[in-house]
Order: sequence, then structure tokens, then C-alpha cells
Amino acid sequence: MNYITSSVVTRLLQHTRFVQECKDAEPDVFLVSCPQVWRELFSPLHALNFGIAGDTTCNVLWRLQNGELENICPKVVVLWVGTNNYEHTAEQVAGGILAIAQLLTSRLPKAKIVVLGLLPRGERPNPLREKNTVVNGYLRSWLPRLGRAQLLDVSGDFVHSDGAISLQDMFDFLHLTATGYRTMAKPLRPWPSSTFIQRYVSPAAVGDGGDMSLVSRGGRALS
Repeated sequence: MNYITSSVVTRLLQHTRFVQECKDAEPDVFLVSCPQVWRELFSPLHALNFGIAGDTTCNVLWRLQNGELENICPKVVVLWVGTNNYEHTAEQVAGGILAIAQLLTSRLPKAKIVVLGLLPRGERPNPLREKNTVVNGYLRSWLPRLGRAQLLDVSGDFVHSDGAISLQDMFDFLHLTATGYRTMAKPLRPWPSSTFIQRYVSPAAVGDGGDMSLVSRGGRALS
């Protein structure tokens, strides 16, 4: 079995597990994201994370259209996808993310949809970094038209005054380190403990003081 075939089989097996989890869980929070975001911020909540490493917008859209939204009624959906669509134009990437958000608002009419913006990439300014910025601009303009969707920009602290990204944040100037995930979590951290909890989930879900520290409970990590 070659790598491509193995990867497809692995993804289908993960998809099958996700579909089964939809039948067994009643999440308040539904994430299509990386495991570190879930662990840093949402692990104390009743949450499911259906992200898969290497996801593209097409991968996510197909999975959500084929069973991963069945039998769940979350209060909030957190979507983070698009960085692996680097071969596409900014408009195509943003269009794919918008299509997913449209599906989510249609299939989950009571949920608030939060789309995390794409991060900068590359040690120095480069076309891919510029494209991600353009994608975020499209999303900032397009998502409000859906009514219950918004962009949350998590990219602010990565680019230094000289235009560089630190190896402390991204070990290959693309994938986040533990420090990078903490940097990314800064604009997110007050959100689940205040706005999110107060508006969408009972404060009892995180205990006294709204502590969002890392807790191992539920959810699905990427593999």
C-alpha cells in the first residue's frame, strides 16, 4: 500500500469514527481544528474536535456533508481550515471556507460559527503569507453576510517589527510550537471564558472562576 492510498484509508477510518461519535455525543462546542487549540481552550467544555491533520477545505466540506453533522446540536462551532490549500488562489481558499460556514449555518441553525483566521507563514514576507492575509480579508467581509458567522483574527503577535516570524513560535515557519500555540491562544483565551461561556454555555461547564487550563476530557485529537 503506497503512502497516498494509506493516507486516504486513514482519513476514511477517522471519518467513520467521527460519524459514530456524533451518534454518542451531545457537544456544546464542535471544533474542526487542531488538537492543541482544543486542549488549550476547550478541553474543560463538552466538546468534540473533528479536525484531521492535513485537512483542506474540500476534505472538511465532504466529511461534514457525509455524516459528521448528524445528531448533534452544538451551541458554537469553531472552524480553522485553509492553510493547506496553499496551491489555490486567495479567493478560492476563502470561497472554500465560506462554503463550509454556509453548510454549518444551514445544518446547525442554532449554532454560532466562529472561523479562525489563517496565520502568517514563512520566516520573512512572502507571497503565501500575503495570500493568507488576503484570505482573511475576504472572510472578514463575507462571513457577516451569513448572520451567525464571524472571523476571529488570531495572527496578531506572530510577525515582529522587522517582518520576521520567530522559530520559537513556528519551528519551520509554518507549524506552531508549544509557545506558538500559546501565542495564538491569546485572543481566544478570554473568549471562551467570558463571551462564549456567558452567551452559549453554562458557566458550570468550566467550574468556579472559568479556569480554561488544560484538562483531559472528551474531544478528538488529530493523528
